[in-house]
Amino acid sequence: MPQLAAFPKLWMTELCKTGTRSLDEWFKVATELGVDGVEWYAGFLETLDPSTWAPTKRRADELGLAIPMMCCSPDFTHPDPDFRRAEVEKEKRWIDMAYALRCRFCRVLSGQRRPDVTREEGIRYAVECIEACLPYAQERGITLIIENHYKDDFWQWPEFAQKMDVFCELVGRITHPGFGVNYDPSNTILAGEDPLQLLYAISHRVVTMHASDRYLIEGTIEDLRREEAAGDLGYLKRLRHGEIGQGLNDYDAIFTELNRVGFDSWISIEDGVDGLDQLARSTEFLRRKVTAYWPAARPSKGCRSCG
Repeated sequence: MPQLAAFPKLWMTELCKTGTRSLDEWFKVATELGVDGVEWYAGFLETLDPSTWAPTKRRADELGLAIPMMCCSPDFTHPDPDFRRAEVEKEKRWIDMAYALRCRFCRVLSGQRRPDVTREEGIRYAVECIEACLPYAQERGITLIIENHYKDDFWQWPEFAQKMDVFCELVGRITHPGFGVNYDPSNTILAGEDPLQLLYAISHRVVTMHASDRYLIEGTIEDLRREEAAGDLGYLKRLRHGEIGQGLNDYDAIFTELNRVGFDSWISIEDGVDGLDQLARSTEFLRRKVTAYWPAARPSKGCRSCG
């Protein structure tokens, strides 16, 4: 029975850079949405100091909000082994934060797609670093999740394992039971590939999901494919975040497959870039779909602002 969490996509700058929004404001939004929890981000200004972790968790508990997932961006594909070791230590500190907030899942990534790192080198570096973090996470009861990501906001190059073939090979090399996939269908579109093709390849490894949607500003899907084949990043300019259920992702097909493989974990809503009303509509869409595909799931809280 999947549960819904929300991620403050609309306020990332305010919560992580300017400090012009507070976590209390975000908690208020989440409770009004009626979601079960909030996905955390390692860069929230208010929780950079470890002394804030316990009171933050207490505040979430008071509001009935779980904190199931930690979002962070380790960079494991640097050719310098000292750099990679430092990134492993950084990931362990994020695991510490996840543990203090009682998260069940903590994200890892592969790293940046540096032009001087070969495919085999990048996969080997990422696998070695992830495997170095796994015992530390397992001791704390945390599952590491790798996302089919596009690019961290502060990186120079896109994700090394952005493409489906590289991502699937990397995931296939790690068999540890404390490791799984955070599936994001929209990121597959950004890669110029088919979200369902990726899902069918790795659905048995999916343990969490990011729900979002993309829509075309101009052109067609065929245009995106031609641009991708030509190595042109112009397709990124064609796509924008949109209301979930109104874009290119086929949520009926996605949820059919996740239900087939017994998925019963967290779905985190990454939406609201066009405002809280959009986020509320996306939440209601996902709530209806979860109820339809997992009819035995317990009733959700419901969106207070939606009636």
